[in-house]
Amino acid sequence: MLNLIEDSTLKSGDMLPPENELCELLQVSRPTIRQAFSELVAEGYLHRFKGKGTFVAKPKVEDRFLSYLETFDKEMLQKGMTPHTKVLCLEKLYGPIEANEKLGISLDAPLVHLSRLRSADQTPLVYVDTYLPYDRYEKLLQVDFNRHSLYESLERLCGVRVNRVWREIEAVNARAKEAELLEIAQNKALCLVKTLAYCESDPMPVEFSIARYRGDRNKFSVEIHR
Repeated sequence: MLNLIEDSTLKSGDMLPPENELCELLQVSRPTIRQAFSELVAEGYLHRFKGKGTFVAKPKVEDRFLSYLETFDKEMLQKGMTPHTKVLCLEKLYGPIEANEKLGISLDAPLVHLSRLRSADQTPLVYVDTYLPYDRYEKLLQVDFNRHSLYESLERLCGVRVNRVWREIEAVNARAKEAELLEIAQNKALCLVKTLAYCESDPMPVEFSIARYRGDRNKFSVEIHR
C-alpha cells in the first residue's frame, strides 16, 4: 500500500476500502491489515476519522534546514508551495531565562520576542518563538514580519548577516496551545528544534529560537560527506 501512495496511484484525500474488502482483495488477515494501517497512520501516510474511514494524508514537506540556511518562504516557493506567515506576537519582553542564558546576556536584560505561525498551502507547519537581545536589535520591533524575513531584516536594518547556526532537535508531544495553532490533536508528535544563530563578526549569538514542527507534515534530510 505504501508503494501505491508513493507512486501517486493513491492520492491525498483518497478514501481506502473497508478492512474486510482489503482482506478479500489482498488475501490477508484482518489483524495484518489493521497493523499495516496503524503503522501508516503513525508514519503520517494515512489519517483515520472515526465514523468516516481511512484516507490518504497529504505528503510530508521535506525540509533541508539541517544542511542549508534558507528562509522559510524561499524554501516553500522552491517546492512549488505557497508560504504564509502569521505574526502572533512582536514585543519587548523580559525572560524566559533560557533565552537570556543561550544568548549570553544578563538574566534581567530585555529581549525582542517574535512569535510566528508558518504555513504552506494553507496548512500550518511550524510554530516558532524567536528571541534576540533588545539592546542590539530593538529596530526589529518596527518590522512587519507577516511580509518580511527575519534574517533579511537583520541584514538590512542592523548590518548583521547570519552565516551559521547550531540546532538541537528532539521529539515532544503537542501541548494544548501548540495543538490548537498547528491544527492537530493534543499530544500528537512534534519535532522541537532549538536554534542559535551567529554572524561572522561576533562570537555572541544573534538569535535563539524554539520551533515546533508538525510531526505528521514534516520530515528532515541532511547530506553528510566523509
